[in-house]
Amino acid sequence: MTWTFTDDVDTFLDAAGASLAARPAESTVMLTVTAALRRHGPHAFGDHDPVLGWWRGADGEVAGTMLQTPPYPASLNALAPEAVGPLMAARQLTHVNADRATARAVAAHWPGHRVDEEERLYRLGELVPPSPAPGGRARAATPADRELLLRWFAAFAVDIGGPAAGRGERHGRAVDERTAEGRLTLWEHEGVPVSMAGISLQIAGTARVAPVYTPPEHRGRGYAAAVTAEVSAAAQEAGADEVLLFADLANPTSNGVYTRIGYRAVSDRLVVSAEEGCG
Repeated sequence: MTWTFTDDVDTFLDAAGASLAARPAESTVMLTVTAALRRHGPHAFGDHDPVLGWWRGADGEVAGTMLQTPPYPASLNALAPEAVGPLMAARQLTHVNADRATARAVAAHWPGHRVDEEERLYRLGELVPPSPAPGGRARAATPADRELLLRWFAAFAVDIGGPAAGRGERHGRAVDERTAEGRLTLWEHEGVPVSMAGISLQIAGTARVAPVYTPPEHRGRGYAAAVTAEVSAAAQEAGADEVLLFADLANPTSNGVYTRIGYRAVSDRLVVSAEEGCG
């Protein structure tokens, strides 16, 4: 039983790709992040090289994975309980994103910790379009929307508290790429864009809705539900077996929006950090 680490995404996927694809919903973040690393290179998310690792159990099968693209927290996926201790001995982790049980097991290795975020993974069941529907219509984003989309991506990043480093370049790439590939949708009311939703590339039969953003002045009118339903239906029509999204459990409004249009809870994840001086 051992951990193996690499900074090469192809080496990682050769070893652990089948394990991730076998559980595509729970592995959605690792699948999309590794796809981005393959597409844009090792510095797709920052200036530092990524760290990718996998744990093999006593039977030689992969029974847990780790991925970190600094400055983001290390993402831990499907870890066997016995893999946590060796991981903490091998890597000086002070900030992780993991399912509740794994996050708590990691935090037990620190003298003190804090919970930075609790999020819930949802899977679309039967889509229920909002009724009554808000005024307006959905349309695909175009290059003419670029400046607006950049502002909204930046505002969304502030809302979710992500790291500031490198945002501008990454947002520009994300906006341009998703616009060109038809993966950004706007809800427009009386000719004015009022909300947006994006969708990931389809990987292992799954697609994940993100980001979903409505400016504060347009909230509370059903636009987010409408645009999310629109991109969710499009993902199903494009052949996705599962359509997923994450919601911050501290935001009951967004969780209510998603459950009303047919999303059902799959699992919860925590972002936990070692308290200052406890790493």
